Amino acid sequence: MPRHVAIIMDGNGRWAAARGLPRVEGHRRGVEALRRTVRAAGDLGISVLTIFSFSSENWSRPPSEIHDLMGLLRRFVRNDLADLHSRNVRVRIIGEREDLDRDICLLLQEAEDLTRNNDGLVLVIAFNYGARQEIARAARRVAIEVAQGRLSAEAVTPELLARHFHASDIPDPDVIIRTSGEQRLSNFLLWQAAYSELVFVPINWPDFDRTALEGALAEYRRRERRFGGLIAQTAS
Repeated sequence: MPRHVAIIMDGNGRWAAARGLPRVEGHRRGVEALRRTVRAAGDLGISVLTIFSFSSENWSRPPSEIHDLMGLLRRFVRNDLADLHSRNVRVRIIGEREDLDRDICLLLQEAEDLTRNNDGLVLVIAFNYGARQEIARAARRVAIEVAQGRLSAEAVTPELLARHFHASDIPDPDVIIRTSGEQRLSNFLLWQAAYSELVFVPINWPDFDRTALEGALAEYRRRERRFGGLIAQTAS
């Protein structure tokens, strides 16, 4: 079983359109799929589950859809946080928070604070997240240290840069799953995905369940991970 599974939850809108429903209904059903997946990940012994919930590019969507998505986030935290806490899930948030509404920031902080001491499944929520932005942010912080003379340019290594990422203590994902059949990363964990296995599932996110997760993990286990070498290595 992989230690860290990341999921790009794609296809809510297409799921709704195929049924003649408004997009918000697809997002609501997507929250139900998220609940199922978190429970399944914990049952299967996965240590870290990272989900791409809202990208930094999603702000370009229609204001009405953004309003609906923020409302779903608020309800998810208020309605599901106690259940996650009772099941020993630790919530971590990655992404920029500077320009978010204050009540959203407080909800995200509440989720992290309440579950901080839990030692079960780590649920990493990528919210207002973009991988290019994360890399640029880390590079700026390293550049400041170099400019201030606290770090030499020669000391800048991939490992040092990665220490400035969000949740840098979390291992890179062993496998990244994307639903809906689309085959791209969409600015998600670009650095961390360097040696991740990619599994593309041809179902929309609202239909994702434990069976679909187990199928994706079975595909992952059929892969040989060489990390640039000649000998296959097992997942850490």
